Amino acid sequence: MRPVRASSGSAGDALAVTPLRAWLERERASRYRWTRFVILRLLGVVYLMGFWVLVNQAVPLLGHDGLLPADSFLHAVLRRYGSTGAAFWQLPSLFWLGLSDTAMTALAWVGTGLSLLLVLGYANAISLALLWALYMSFVHVGQLWYGYGWEIQLLETGFLAIFLADPIDPRPFPRRDAPQPVVWLLRWLAFRVMFGAGLIKIRGDSCWRDLSCLDFHYETQPVPGPLSPFFHFLPHWVNHAGVLYNHLAELVLPFLLFAPRRARHVAGAGMVVFQAVLILSGNLSFLNWLTLVPILAAFDDELIERLVPARARAWVRQRAHDPPTKVRRGVVWALVALIAGLSLGPVTNMLSSEQVMNTSYNAFDLVNTYGAFGSVGRERNEIVFLGTTDPVLGPRTAWKAYEFKCKPGDPDRRPCLMSPYHYRIDWQIWFAAMGMPDEAPWTLHFVWKLLHADRGTLSLILPDPFGGAPPTYVRASLYRYRFAPLGEHGFWRRELVGEWLPALSVDDPRLEAFVESYGWNLPREPR
Repeated sequence: MRPVRASSGSAGDALAVTPLRAWLERERASRYRWTRFVILRLLGVVYLMGFWVLVNQAVPLLGHDGLLPADSFLHAVLRRYGSTGAAFWQLPSLFWLGLSDTAMTALAWVGTGLSLLLVLGYANAISLALLWALYMSFVHVGQLWYGYGWEIQLLETGFLAIFLADPIDPRPFPRRDAPQPVVWLLRWLAFRVMFGAGLIKIRGDSCWRDLSCLDFHYETQPVPGPLSPFFHFLPHWVNHAGVLYNHLAELVLPFLLFAPRRARHVAGAGMVVFQAVLILSGNLSFLNWLTLVPILAAFDDELIERLVPARARAWVRQRAHDPPTKVRRGVVWALVALIAGLSLGPVTNMLSSEQVMNTSYNAFDLVNTYGAFGSVGRERNEIVFLGTTDPVLGPRTAWKAYEFKCKPGDPDRRPCLMSPYHYRIDWQIWFAAMGMPDEAPWTLHFVWKLLHADRGTLSLILPDPFGGAPPTYVRASLYRYRFAPLGEHGFWRRELVGEWLPALSVDDPRLEAFVESYGWNLPREPR
C-alpha cells in the first residue's frame, strides 16, 4: 500500500501512522451480519442445553425436597441481609418473587422454548434479556450445583449478546448491522477466558511447565468421554506437544484477537481447533461450546461468507441493511464504558501472583475472571455407592452398586458422551472423592434419599438396582480407577482403596442427626 503524505511531521511519522490508519479504516468497513448470526445460533445451543438440564434436574437437586433445597437457601440469605430488597441486590434472582417446584419447572420450560427459538434464528434484545435473567435466577440459587466457572461465563456472554442482537427485529438477519463495539467486547471476553486459563495453568502446576499434564489429564478429568482412553494412550511426545499447543492457544493467540484481520483470523482458527480437541477428548459440559461463542467474534463477514452457499450469501446481500441508530450507538458506548470499568478486578487478578479462577466481582456476574485445571490430578479416585435389602449385615450380605449416568462405575462400561449436556451429580461426586464425607455433606443427604428410595433422587442416576424398593443399608467404597489398555476387555481397571462411608440404615441416629442439623427437608415416608 502506498504511504499517504502527512500534512505535518516527518516522512517517518507518516509511514508509522499509515498502517494504523489503514487498519482502523479496514475495521470500520468490516461487517458482522453473518458473525452475529453464527454467534447467536451457537449461544442458543448452549442456552438450550442449560435449560434442558434444569427441566430434568432442577427439582431433584434444588426443589423443596431436593438434595440442596433452594427455598432453605433463600431463607438463609434473607436472614443474613434482613429484607428481600437487600437480599436481591446481593443475589439477583426472579425467585425472590416466589419459589416453588412448579415455578422452577415452569421457568425452565420458558427458557427452553426461548432457547429453541434462538437456535432457529428468532431472537431480539428482549428475548435475550429474558434468557439472561432466567438463567441468572437459577445460577444464583443453584449453590454447589451451579458453582462452576461456565455458569458465570454464560451469564457474561448472554449479557453481551443482548446488545449484539437487534433491539426489536427478531429475524435471523435484521435490517440493522451488528454494532462493532459489541464484537470487540466479545473479543475481550475471549481474551480473558483464554489468557486467564493459560496463566492459572503456568502458575498452578509444575506439569504444565514440564509438559507432562496430558499424561494424566484425560484419565483424571471429572468425567472422561468415549475418546478419552485414545487420547490418554497417545505417545508421550504427542501429549507433550499438546501441552505446548495449549500454551500457544491460551497464552499467545489471545493477543492476536486485537491484531489486523489476517492475524486475527489465524488466532481465531487456532483457538477453534483447540476447543474442538477439548470437546472430543472429554466431557466438560457446555464449557468449550460456550467458549467458542466469543472466539467466533474473531471472524468477519468477508471470511464467513466464503463458507456459506452462494444462494444464501446472495440472499443476505440483497436484504437492506443500515447502520445502528444514534440511540443504539449511545447505549453501546455506555456498555463499553461499563465493561471497561468492571474489567479492573479481572485484569488485576490476572496480573496477580495470587490469581484465582472463576470469580465474579459484581452481583450480576457481568465481568468475571476465568480459568480451568490450574492443577491436574495424577490419580483417579471414585466413590461407589452400594445398597442391600438384607435385614442383617454379615459376610454374605449381597450388595448392589448404584450406577450413575456418566461417571465411571462398572469397569466394563464404556465412558459416556455427555457434552454439551451436563449430569451435575456425576460431576460433583468427582470433587467429593477428593475428600471425606464431612467435606461433602450433601452426600449424606444423598444416602438418606437412597434409603427412602426417593424418586427424584433416583431420577438422577441409572435405573434403581432395587426396582423402587428402599434398601435397608447403604454404604460407599473408594476405588482407584485406571484406563484399561486399548484392545483389552473392559474400559477401566480398579482397585479398592478402602471404606469411604460405613453402612448406614434409615434409622441410624448418626445419619438422621446429621441431616436434621442442616435443616434439609426429610422424606415423611418411603416413596
